[in-house]
Amino acid sequence: MKRKGFERQNIAQLAGYVPGEQRSDVAVIKLNTNESPYPTSPKVQDAIATVGIESLRRYPQPTADRFRSTAASVHQVAIENVIATRGGDELLRLLLTTYVDPGACVGMTDPTYSLYPVLTAIQDAKVVSIPLEADWSLPQNFSSQINANHCQLTFIVNPHAPSGRLIGQAALQVLASEIEGILVIDEAYVDFVSDEDHDLTQWAIASDNIVLLRTLSKGYGLAGLRVGYGIGPVHLIEPMLHKTRDSYNLDAISQQLADVALGDQAYAKSVWAKVRASRNDLKRALQDLGLAVSASESNFLLATVPSECALSAEALYEGLKAAHILVRYFADDRLKDKLRITIGTPQENAQLLAQLTALLRGGQSTASR
Repeated sequence: MKRKGFERQNIAQLAGYVPGEQRSDVAVIKLNTNESPYPTSPKVQDAIATVGIESLRRYPQPTADRFRSTAASVHQVAIENVIATRGGDELLRLLLTTYVDPGACVGMTDPTYSLYPVLTAIQDAKVVSIPLEADWSLPQNFSSQINANHCQLTFIVNPHAPSGRLIGQAALQVLASEIEGILVIDEAYVDFVSDEDHDLTQWAIASDNIVLLRTLSKGYGLAGLRVGYGIGPVHLIEPMLHKTRDSYNLDAISQQLADVALGDQAYAKSVWAKVRASRNDLKRALQDLGLAVSASESNFLLATVPSECALSAEALYEGLKAAHILVRYFADDRLKDKLRITIGTPQENAQLLAQLTALLRGGQSTASR
């Protein structure tokens, strides 16, 4: 009899990552996957027009040096402190492949970015998931639990997903000094932090065990391009860059467009400011509707639906979806009474609020009447 399954045992037992819904309907309002509500820099459109078909027959620059040089300049570090990756997710995979032995432990919080445990399982490593406090802060014994399990690597998403809570540099420095392994600080949403002085890069490159993750998917409006990068000390970046990274991991077009987008800091910062302003407005409006909203330093809000509401969080999610508005609902125990809502344009936020108002007051969306 022929063998039916060829997967490794850990892969066969794995439940894969479930992304947020992506619909091709252009009329839908997408507030479920934390994309930018605004297009990327206009300079990127100009750069697209300069892409020559002749250049596509050659392999791209292997280590994306032009993009890495721009990133180094933006962050005031050396190019050797930067690695360019296919989205931030490739960096996560590289960190696990390079620094975590099969069977070893990887630390993370609960809840957190749901790809972390999937990638850990693919590496055939063990997840050590430590519950956050009720206010989404780290428990006091977080480091001791990490060390008790001999975690070779620990993931912290900061600002946190899905709450949006920010951990300050002082607390992160204490954490990094206490844990025995590598601390990966996933800064996918850091562009939206209100305190513009919050910058961990100089500390990270001078450390022994810190790697920062950055992405162009959120703050630069390039989720469809899939470009990210890591910043850290040379002894942590170099093995990934020259040993475990896929050959030619970033195509020539991605390198060129990402370089242009990252280089246009003035435009990017104008977008971040608009998102922060809309975040404050949307938070107040959701609170006026009776929802409890966590303080957020990201481009999304986590809204709790009180038990006395006529509709549950899941029912509101379904009602909004029927009205062609997508938000994110998680069925996890600590999140099943909550909705994660990406900050949209003022117009999109207004339509969201109108539909939520209709649902909360009448039990149905205006689209279904």
